[in-house]
Amino acid sequence: MGEYTDNVKPARRRPPNYKSRQAPRRGGSRDGGGKLEAVDAAMEEKLERVTSWLKKIYENQPIPEYEVNERTVDILYEAMECNEARDRDVSFLIEDMKQKATEYEAEAIYLQGILADSLGLSLCSLSSEGTSCLNVLVDSAVVLETKDTSLTSFFCAINEMTTELYATESKNRELEAELTNMKKKLTAALVLENQLEQDLKKTESFLEAENIKADNRSQRLQFLKQKSEDLKIRIKDAEEQVTATGLDQSLTHEALVSLSDKLAGLQEEIVPLKKKLKAYLDLSPSYALAKVKTEVAKRELDALEAELSKEISMLTLEMPQPRNPKFP
Repeated sequence: MGEYTDNVKPARRRPPNYKSRQAPRRGGSRDGGGKLEAVDAAMEEKLERVTSWLKKIYENQPIPEYEVNERTVDILYEAMECNEARDRDVSFLIEDMKQKATEYEAEAIYLQGILADSLGLSLCSLSSEGTSCLNVLVDSAVVLETKDTSLTSFFCAINEMTTELYATESKNRELEAELTNMKKKLTAALVLENQLEQDLKKTESFLEAENIKADNRSQRLQFLKQKSEDLKIRIKDAEEQVTATGLDQSLTHEALVSLSDKLAGLQEEIVPLKKKLKAYLDLSPSYALAKVKTEVAKRELDALEAELSKEISMLTLEMPQPRNPKFP
C-alpha cells in the first residue's frame, strides 16, 4: 500500500486565514444550484474517503498537510482506488495460495495414508536413497510444472519442453545464420570503409600536391607578369633613349616586324614565279647551242609536215572519185 502514498508530496501549509472551499452563491435557477450542490457533495465524499484512507495508511503518524483543492483530491482519490484494488488483488492471491496449500497438505496426508496402509511405507521408514529419489521426483515435477507426479504428466511435460527446445534451437540457428550474414555485411562494410578512407587519403594527398603546384604556378605567373612589366618599362625607356639619339625609325622593332611580314608575302608570291622559271632553266644557257637546237627542231618539224602531207596525199588517192550527175 505504501507505493502509492510515497508519490504524494506534502503541499504548502495552509495559511492561518485559510477557509475551506464553499460553493459561490449565485442568483439563478434551481437547476444550477442543484448541480453545484451535487459537485460539492461529491467533492466532500471524495475528501472524506481520502482522509480516512490516509489515516489508515499513516496509522499513528500525523498526516502531511497538503493543499485541499479539486486537483489534489482527485489525484489522491485515484491513488486510493488503485491502492485498494491492489490490496484486493493481493488478498485474493493470498487466499488462493492458502487454499492451495491446504489442498496440497490434505493430498499429501492422503497419499501418506495410502502408502502406509497399502505398502507400509512412511517418511520415517524410507531409506536415504528412497528419500533422495522422492525429492528428485518432486523437484522434477516442480521444474516441469506438472499437475501431478504421474508418468503421463512427466511424458507430456518432457514432450512440451522437447518441442520448446527444438523451436529454440531452430530459432538459434536462424539467429546464427542472420548473425553470420550480418557479420559478412559488416566485414564488407568495414572493407569498403577502409577502402574509402584510403581513397580519401590519396585524394587529399593529390589535392595537397595540386594545391602546391597551383601555388607555385601562381607565384611563377606573378613573377613573369612582374618581369614582363619591368621589361616593357625598360624597353620603353630604351626606345625613348634611342629615339632621343636620332635613330632611324626603320630600324625599330615595329618597322622590322612590318618588313618581315612584307618579306613573307613576297616569298609566297615568288613561289609560282619560281615554278615558271624552272621551265626556262631547262634550256641551254648558250645561244649557239640554242640556235642549233632550234634548227634541229625546225628540221624535225619539216620532216613531220612532209610525212603528214604524204600521208594525206595517199589517203586522197585511195578515196573513190565522185560520179558526175547526169542532167536531162
